[in-house]
Amino acid sequence: MRNPVLKVEDLSVHFEVDGESRWFRREREVVRAVDGVSFELGAAETLGIVGESGCGKSTLARAILGLVKPDAGRVVWLGDNLIGLDEDAMRKKRRELQLIFQDPLGSLDPRMTVGQIVGEPLRNFFPSMSGIQVRERVAGMLKMVGIAPELINRYPHEFSGGQCQRIGIARALVVNPRLVVCDEPVSALDVSIQAQIVNLLKELQKKLQLSLIFIAHDLSVVQHVSDRVLVMYLGKVMEIASRDQLYADPRHPYTRALIEAVPIPDPVAERARQRRALGGELPSPTNPPSGCVFRTRCPYATDDCARTTPPLDEIDEGRRVACIRQDVVPTGRVLPKPPRSGAVE
Repeated sequence: MRNPVLKVEDLSVHFEVDGESRWFRREREVVRAVDGVSFELGAAETLGIVGESGCGKSTLARAILGLVKPDAGRVVWLGDNLIGLDEDAMRKKRRELQLIFQDPLGSLDPRMTVGQIVGEPLRNFFPSMSGIQVRERVAGMLKMVGIAPELINRYPHEFSGGQCQRIGIARALVVNPRLVVCDEPVSALDVSIQAQIVNLLKELQKKLQLSLIFIAHDLSVVQHVSDRVLVMYLGKVMEIASRDQLYADPRHPYTRALIEAVPIPDPVAERARQRRALGGELPSPTNPPSGCVFRTRCPYATDDCARTTPPLDEIDEGRRVACIRQDVVPTGRVLPKPPRSGAVE
């Protein structure tokens, strides 16, 4: 990728947790929440990050934003490595890097009005702005996300979940960031409201030329909103490819299993579709399998998969896959292209 705005290089985040009790003391175990993740993000591009719960998606997002200290690797934003910056230097960068949270209501302070919530970043980053300027900026941003400016003095509990998420989006965008990390921003919302929020984010991205990292469990949402998709499993990247490449022809067995689990809205096609259920349990993150971490659930695994940790190799233009069994993984269309009409249009 030419001139990426963000480069993540071999990023790792490990946590120590209490293990089993042995001889009246607890052993310390290490969770490799993020383990050697690398990718690039272009200007005004959306990268979707998917995977099961516990795969490290949210930890990766927080490490990129400096909210969690990585154990290794680099996070290069517009040519500057964010890892190791002092508090003052990182604070200056934070205006360009914002976060939209998963819980719409829980992320808003119930003691503050909507105007105070959305205006707080302006007061932090632009202390010289007058009260009138802050109020005008907040009113304009609320209008942009679909909240009537005359509701500026109401409190979060007076709004629905979808409206609270719009307020959270306004708070993230009011300081004109260049990168916004969306940490499962629609998972707590009804399906019809999810579509509205996703379409709003796409509209704002185009208008403001934002780069987005969109984290989600719902692969149909990721398919609709993303330019490229990164698939994670137990802290590692299994596959990264363009949206069309990944959904039309997934090359990693885990990617294929995730996509085959997505229901097709056509009942006839859904009944006729053959699925290979993903068996087994997610291994403990404190004791991941040797070699390929997915091998204990992979239908194509061999003894070599236990001995070799597969590198994230480029197998097509713009596609990288961590799998040594590319000779047997089936190819072919799995899901139709994103719909031109429907709930998320």
